[in-house]
Amino acid sequence: MKAATVAQIKKELQYRSSDDLEQLCLRLARFKKENKELLTYLLFESDDEEGYVDHVKEYLSGLFGEINTTSYYYIRKSTRKILRETKKFIRYSNSKETEVDLLLFFCKQLREFRPKIDGNRMLMNLFNRQIQLIKSKIKGLHEDLQFDYTQELNNLIERS
Repeated sequence: MKAATVAQIKKELQYRSSDDLEQLCLRLARFKKENKELLTYLLFESDDEEGYVDHVKEYLSGLFGEINTTSYYYIRKSTRKILRETKKFIRYSNSKETEVDLLLFFCKQLREFRPKIDGNRMLMNLFNRQIQLIKSKIKGLHEDLQFDYTQELNNLIERS
């Protein structure tokens, strides 16, 4: 079965009643955890972006606290999982400020992590790639936000 395009789906949704749309959303939410998480964001958290970012940061801090530190292998594996989760939350928001804020938070947590990531080339590469991504994302923001986030990024890099 070939999936319909977004344009086709949009056109078809225009002809559906609100009850039909409600049933479609509920059915969609049953099938995948990500669908349910996205609907939760759109319905409950999209109005308060700061609260959403704080909630995500708290969740990510908890994930960093649960990392098995017995070996760099487990640290790398867990760090990549946390980064995937971070990117998923960024996709839900679709806001450039939220993206920069969450990526900066991820990099700060990674930098403050013990044992130090300096001892592992793969973790340092992951950290440096995220720094480069943040730099490119900052360029697309408003000038005032660019200044604030650039200062925060520079402080993070200097601590390295």
